[in-house]
Amino acid sequence: MHCLMYTKMGAHPDVVDGVAGTRFAVWAPNAREVSVVCDQNWWTHGRDPLNSSDEGVWTGFVPGVQTGAPYKYSVRTCWDTVEQKADPYAFYAELRPKSASLVYDISHYGWNDQPWLNRREQTNWLEQPMCTYEVHLASWRHPKDGRQFFNYRELAHMLVEYAQEMGYTHLQLLPITEHPFDGSWGYQSIGYFAPTSRFGTPHDFMYFVDYCHQAKIGVLVDWVPAHFPVDAHGLARFDGTCLFEHADPRQGAHPDWGTLVFNYGREEVRNFLLSSARFWLDVYHIDGLRVDAVASMLYLDYSRKAGEWVPNQFGGRENLEAVQFVKDMNTVLHGEFPGILTIAEESTSWAGVSRPVYTGGLGFSMKWDMGWMNDTLRYMHRDPIHRTHHQNDLSFRMVYAFHENFILPLSHDEVVHGKGALLSQMPGDPWQKFANLRLMYGYQYTTPGKKLLFMGGEIGQWVEWNHDAELDWALIGHHFHDGLKRFVRDLNSTYRSHPALYEVDVDWPGFAWIQCDDWQNCVYAYLRYSKDRQDFVLVVLNMTPVPREDYRVGVPRPGYYMEVINSDAAVYGGGDVGNCGGAATLPTDAHGHPQCLSLRLPPLGMLILKPV
Repeated sequence: MHCLMYTKMGAHPDVVDGVAGTRFAVWAPNAREVSVVCDQNWWTHGRDPLNSSDEGVWTGFVPGVQTGAPYKYSVRTCWDTVEQKADPYAFYAELRPKSASLVYDISHYGWNDQPWLNRREQTNWLEQPMCTYEVHLASWRHPKDGRQFFNYRELAHMLVEYAQEMGYTHLQLLPITEHPFDGSWGYQSIGYFAPTSRFGTPHDFMYFVDYCHQAKIGVLVDWVPAHFPVDAHGLARFDGTCLFEHADPRQGAHPDWGTLVFNYGREEVRNFLLSSARFWLDVYHIDGLRVDAVASMLYLDYSRKAGEWVPNQFGGRENLEAVQFVKDMNTVLHGEFPGILTIAEESTSWAGVSRPVYTGGLGFSMKWDMGWMNDTLRYMHRDPIHRTHHQNDLSFRMVYAFHENFILPLSHDEVVHGKGALLSQMPGDPWQKFANLRLMYGYQYTTPGKKLLFMGGEIGQWVEWNHDAELDWALIGHHFHDGLKRFVRDLNSTYRSHPALYEVDVDWPGFAWIQCDDWQNCVYAYLRYSKDRQDFVLVVLNMTPVPREDYRVGVPRPGYYMEVINSDAAVYGGGDVGNCGGAATLPTDAHGHPQCLSLRLPPLGMLILKPV
């Protein structure tokens, strides 16, 4: 394995014998000729040829080509056709619809985030609060001066200010690797080593990450090693042959997305992807990679019918080469960058996704809990009158909650393709919709697992996400939307200030049911414990629009319980049904405890209570 290919491959400004220029290196083993084409040679094939090696790497130094120069590789294929290709290892690219690579010197940035990196190296994120704000940079906010996009530097200041106001610990960016089509949201990448030029230069993106770190906000990015687009200037048939992809369409073509699948069995392809993963952590100080579409990598028959896929050497459907690549990637990244995160979007029940490689797992730090997301939304979509018949939709999660290290995502995928915004998916009249949404967020923030919310969810967008439009910030100033935003802010603050809500997210000692089978009233109650079990909070959920008077909940400790947060508080847009700030225990047995609380449960409401 070679994970430092970006230090040799691609375009590197240099001075040779006193002459400034650029060293080029590109892998094209089946090409007959490769040359650099650029402005100074009038984009003419053959004027600046590269020399080939036994490994199929073409190299050479071109005088006069310096930082900022657009270029491509002109490849004469084995079929005697000449194709112009962008550099797979380019650090920068022209703004679409242009497609040339740009020479760029990524060195010489003065980082100021060493204190953050030092802390990160000593951090076990499984025992720390993680509330992540998922952001699509192009549509979070739009400039009002006629520009299409803000610069990375401008976005850094605006997003850090907003994340600090709201109490988020991390930003997670939809893919920022260079991509030709805005409508892919970055998930069809061309430049695996280039931050998109839509928002500025590589140094501008370094500033973005650096500024976030100085503000103690982590930066995660989506990374897509599962597939790549067929655009003519990209990786597809790079030297006239299937170089990065499988030649057999049953292995090399993705049926859902019209893209191509990487050939994980080829060493050079594994090195390319592994180097890309390491690059973002090394050069840009990224705190973690959320790896997209992992399930499509693991299964040879993913989204394929019988006869449309090729079994592995043992006759099975597991993609053994992809599995080994994932294990190698996680081993290398965690070994070299302690404290970083690798997060799998894996939608099946593959065992051990977030377990160490040395125990047979895939080695990811965490996994998105897609089952939690689907079960929760299915339950919350129901009219409350029907929820009584589906009590196990939410309680079932605790059967598997600690099989993996989970993140609970309410992501961009939940608000696209006709699904509507989260608020519009809730049942009932407008008041009930807001109450249901606050209730769902309260459940997300109090059940085991780290938290993720896509932008717009915190202000109650009515319409589903549109990548061409900014969020509906005009909603700010309206009572219910302001209340929802304040509630999410207070959830983040409460979550981060109570170790019981984050220290034990991945094992049973951090959670205990009190009540999960009261289907007649649609009520759930549970405890969350800190690591030392000295600190705990009580959570009670009322999933109906009916207030519950004198609802008895057994608790493990006598005394007074303060109402830490009530989702029905007037300040959040609720009806202010609650317990006047708290309640004292009664010496009455309930739920296996010798004392209980008599609570007034708000309609469609969530309570967090803590003994004082």
